[in-house]
Amino acid sequence: MRTVKIHFLGASGTVTGSKYLLETPELNIMIDCGVFQGLKELRLHNWECLPFDVSKLNFVLLTHGHLDHTGYLPRLVQQGFTGKILGTAPTLDITEIILRDSAKIHEEEAEKANEEGYTSHSPALPFYTTDDVLKTLRFFENTEKDTWIPLSENIQCRFLYNGHIIGSTYIELQIFEKTFVFSGDVGRRNDPLLFPPEKPQWADYLFLESTYGNKLHPVESISEKLAALIHKTIHNRGTLIIPSFAVERLQVLMYLLWKLYQKNAIPKIPIFIDSPMGNNVTRVFEEFIHWHKLDALQTKAIKKRMHIITSYKETWETIDDPRPKVVIAGSGMVTGGRVLTYLKQLIDMPTTTLLLVGFQAEGTRGRQLLEGAHEIKFFGKYYPVKASVHHLESMSAHADQADLLDWINEIKNIPEEVFLIHGEPGASDALRVKIQDNFGWKVSLPKLYEVVEVMV
Repeated sequence: MRTVKIHFLGASGTVTGSKYLLETPELNIMIDCGVFQGLKELRLHNWECLPFDVSKLNFVLLTHGHLDHTGYLPRLVQQGFTGKILGTAPTLDITEIILRDSAKIHEEEAEKANEEGYTSHSPALPFYTTDDVLKTLRFFENTEKDTWIPLSENIQCRFLYNGHIIGSTYIELQIFEKTFVFSGDVGRRNDPLLFPPEKPQWADYLFLESTYGNKLHPVESISEKLAALIHKTIHNRGTLIIPSFAVERLQVLMYLLWKLYQKNAIPKIPIFIDSPMGNNVTRVFEEFIHWHKLDALQTKAIKKRMHIITSYKETWETIDDPRPKVVIAGSGMVTGGRVLTYLKQLIDMPTTTLLLVGFQAEGTRGRQLLEGAHEIKFFGKYYPVKASVHHLESMSAHADQADLLDWINEIKNIPEEVFLIHGEPGASDALRVKIQDNFGWKVSLPKLYEVVEVMV
């Protein structure tokens, strides 16, 4: 009897930390290798060694480049991984950008914590370093999408477009006679920049994200809300700060603001892009034109309309600039990055407007602000929140409940089991009920570190 052991090592009962280990008769394969974010009790798991012999892991297959799907890779290498890390070319480019940026932030935060003494560790150590990232990059191997890749005699995989971020895919794994489908993060059907997700046609075992499994994205005009907040900012002679993920969200915001300016819906207010990582990601958009809807002339025109900040000195010059302005800066959940420098100086001013875009995970500063926190803590201090806080949930790059149900509706067989992952418990359970009602399939909600054995 042939079996596969599935280890749910992350994004199970929670959104972040995607890691799934498959022990098969021929290979050990991991799907994604991300870090936990948000609540401290989750983040502490990042410092633990994985509960298996990493040196026996043959492949890591990446659905896309986001940190909660790739950010544990350098730790994996530290623990003895010497296999191959497979992903599409833009996914590996994005992963490299994100890992390099993450390592730099870890190094800077550890140094700052040691200098200013706001750490309980002596000394504070970076989670991983730039050298660790460079060692990790040696194991990267590009893959073509839509092409079956043999991994062993009876195991093959392929990567198919799923429209979440540039390069993102879902993964089909054929293990002997069974097909395992890992959704990754499924994109929207009507994304401004990306094409609609392709849909799986067969799945014996389906691993489906459920980030918005209990919600429908509100029907709202993103452009109208952006324009209204910009006019408010001009009237208040203040600053509109938009914390943004560097991958996809930043490029969508740049595109929407450019379109508003083209239509004369907003005046020529200065728009500053302060995201070194985001600038690198924008170059990936320029290189991989066939992965998105924009052409080369449009991408050039969008960049020309923005002020791209390239140094920390320019960050401070932007803060001191008295003009009404828009600042887009990382990170999207206000967990770190350049946006904290702006908030430190401006969040206590009533003329400041803060616009959160997309999902804000539990335990992040973004979620605290969304829920009306009167103060937030960073750099070891508390800062009062006097800025007005707004939210654009419909800008999420994640499929909502209707999108997810649509994504699975072309599966021709009845899956032996559906595992709902990458969602908070309420969201996963609501989607479980919907799938059971609509399709009659068996649906499970795996717990963190649970191990399930299936036959192949």
